[in-house]
Amino acid sequence: MPRREVRWPHAPPHKLDDQHGTYFVTASTYLKRHHFRSAERMEVLHRGLLAVAAEYGWQLISWAVFSNHYHFVARTPDATHLSAMLGKLHEKTAKWVNRLDAQPGRQVWHNYRETHLTIDTSYFARLSYTHQNAVRHGLVPVANQYPWCSAAWFERVASAAHVKTVYGFKTDRLHVPDDFDPSPDW
Repeated sequence: MPRREVRWPHAPPHKLDDQHGTYFVTASTYLKRHHFRSAERMEVLHRGLLAVAAEYGWQLISWAVFSNHYHFVARTPDATHLSAMLGKLHEKTAKWVNRLDAQPGRQVWHNYRETHLTIDTSYFARLSYTHQNAVRHGLVPVANQYPWCSAAWFERVASAAHVKTVYGFKTDRLHVPDDFDPSPDW
């Protein structure tokens, strides 16, 4: 079956097909604004991501949620649902945060990027990158201390050998656009 390409202005091309796979996804708020800059807001975004992923059949493997962006690695039986899944998350969280700020109709979310992961080393490097992202951004000294990422869960459920293997993957050669400055107010 030919790949379906969805394009719109000011967005990366989203080349999604109907086959299953593992994807690395990054989404950003509009103008990298810190709409989710408190613990309550981060918790709502975090819960929302977990809920819509489950609803659409995406199995989250790693995730990290911040005040102005998030990353996740997930497996899916049908990649064509990614846009609808993130659309639902973004619509619900935008309406909620806009009600809190008395800013109805304000654009909250900007865009997302997805990478289909087909090589083991790329997969493990992105798992490590996602788990360690709060450390990279200077929010915590140790990844498992950040409450809105999967590092603590991963370290609890995976074998010690698997955790050591994943965390041992170098991420310095990854080309992940991540020039976000998350708010330390969580």
